[in-house]
Amino acid sequence: MKIGAVNTVYTAFGAGGPVLVGYLPAGFPDKQTAIDAGIAMARAGAGIIELGLPYSDPLIDGPVIAAAVHKALLNGTKIRDVFDTVEAIASTGTPVLVMTYWNPVVQYGIANFASDLAKAGGAGLITPDLAPEEAGPWLDASDDHDLDRVFLVAPSTTSERIATITRHCRGFVYAASLMGITGARAAVSEHAREVVARTREHTTLPVGLGLGVSTAEQAAEVATYADGVIVGSAFVRRIGAAPDPAAAVQAAGDLAAELSAAVQRETAPGKTR
Repeated sequence: MKIGAVNTVYTAFGAGGPVLVGYLPAGFPDKQTAIDAGIAMARAGAGIIELGLPYSDPLIDGPVIAAAVHKALLNGTKIRDVFDTVEAIASTGTPVLVMTYWNPVVQYGIANFASDLAKAGGAGLITPDLAPEEAGPWLDASDDHDLDRVFLVAPSTTSERIATITRHCRGFVYAASLMGITGARAAVSEHAREVVARTREHTTLPVGLGLGVSTAEQAAEVATYADGVIVGSAFVRRIGAAPDPAAAVQAAGDLAAELSAAVQRETAPGKTR
């Protein structure tokens, strides 16, 4: 019998209008504050929470997120803490996807990871360094537990690769707006709109765009052509700059409300709803 995720990502996209996807790392600046911040983000309008699993070799993380992940690791954050955080945030009814590099999943045990994530109410995984061709055990485990699997496409991804990647996605497709590491930028990449359009040629799944989106103006722009607007570094920066846990939670909620309002002002064409 399949367990099934408590909150599905596709349902969030089906709620109408573009969706704000807000990222924060588990355990940053500490476990409870991360939980409270994630809940505040969900209640303030983030339709999906992307929860980072702290890892010692974050290949695509920019300096803001890398520093936050390092702090979370210094705090002693373990995978069990990630599942606890998933469970607490998912209790709001908002889908929670874990963003993780593949090595921690393998070390934990792929089947065990999928089972424990589903039991915590998690919706699935975003796996930036896992190619679908090498994901056989994860495809099987995600099927067994009705978990979404989100793979990445980028401006440099060929049409043939996009077709392969999207065929194995479930929930949505993560379109990276640029080649490079995460981080806030002064403007959204000139390749952003194109990579979303190229991805839509190969799938009816929602397409979320991330990397480099940090302001309300940028979020509103992306919402005119993407189904999801993914924001990470801006949330981490706000949380990290707060003088105490209460202020960090307030800052996360305030930013989520600001970005969600900007996203919801726009209606992207070619929606899958």
